[in-house]
Amino acid sequence: MSRSPDAPKTSRERVAPQPLSFEDEFLSLLPQLRRYARSLTRSAPESEDLLQDCVEKALVNRAAWQGTNLKAWACRIMTNLHLNTRRFARRRPTVAIEEAEAATMATTDDPLARGRLLQAVESLAPEARTVLMLVVVEGYSYREVADILNIPEGTVMSRLSRARQSLRDKMRAENIIPLRRLR
Repeated sequence: MSRSPDAPKTSRERVAPQPLSFEDEFLSLLPQLRRYARSLTRSAPESEDLLQDCVEKALVNRAAWQGTNLKAWACRIMTNLHLNTRRFARRRPTVAIEEAEAATMATTDDPLARGRLLQAVESLAPEARTVLMLVVVEGYSYREVADILNIPEGTVMSRLSRARQSLRDKMRAENIIPLRRLR
């Protein structure tokens, strides 16, 4: 017996569920991905950043998804992002400005030493100051600095050595002996 398309459906006839769109399926994974991000980073702010990066990367690269297991694909993206972040952090460690200033102030007995050091750095030739800042402050390798400045690696080492020696000489020339209180 054939039915007309407008006839009501009986309870025996089931309508096949419509497949979820990529966005809807990904949206349903967010709570699980949020928990996974938290377990990887062990930090609420970092986990939110990781989740956001993961969602962004998944949406940008959604054409790469082959339609098999979206959860596994999203978790792989998140894992790779987390590992890349950790690798980068190991190569280029960073410290919050407040922590660095507190550490600097805590390690010196002379409150003027920081100012004298900054003045000595500023007095260096621009080429020497650039190399010093890239190697010592930014943490680049000699090879990376040579590539950045388009100069030979030996020149980087030479300029850095001269800059350090110049700083030592200028700081010694101040000849200020820090006074300590007698207890």
